[in-house]
Amino acid sequence: MRLTSPRATVLAWTLSLMCLASSAIAQETEVSGVKYPTTISMQGSPLQLNGAGTRFKAVFKVYTAGLYVGQKADTPEAVLASSGPKRLHITMLREIDANELGKLFTRGVEDNTPRGEYARLVPGLIRMGEVFSVHKRLMPGDTFTIDWLPGEGTVIAVKGQAQGQPFKEPEFFQALMRIWLGKNPADHQLKDALLGKKT
Repeated sequence: MRLTSPRATVLAWTLSLMCLASSAIAQETEVSGVKYPTTISMQGSPLQLNGAGTRFKAVFKVYTAGLYVGQKADTPEAVLASSGPKRLHITMLREIDANELGKLFTRGVEDNTPRGEYARLVPGLIRMGEVFSVHKRLMPGDTFTIDWLPGEGTVIAVKGQAQGQPFKEPEFFQALMRIWLGKNPADHQLKDALLGKKT
């Protein structure tokens, strides 16, 4: 019977740890120093990272965003039509006035929504503005998520904490997604990145 030498055992452990580390790295996508898992779970459903990118304002990095869906999609229409839960995860890279950010999102909805439909979204947009105004300022590293949860609605969470009751209407989530995926997106390169296209 041949016994394994201590040196061989150490080598085997080292190789095993290297494989585990390599596997962990492969399961994350890094954008501007922010790591996004390639898969997450919501409502018991596995979601894939559809794409992730950085929002620029002039030459400055403002935040990163990652889009999670059940099945990968390369068009805005496919993302919005996909069933099951969805998530947009944003991590701040700069300090920003949260109230101003809420106003920018409202403007983004307005720029990408037909006038008649926009009027129906106003109550929800006012609520969303109040969510951000409560937080005063968002700092680098702060996060917020916009989730679509079937049977519940749109849930906005800031720093991991859900803010108030869900927004029930599916149209509200779709309107928010068009801020980044609409015809007049906040950042065209970020739109392409969220759709999994190389920029």
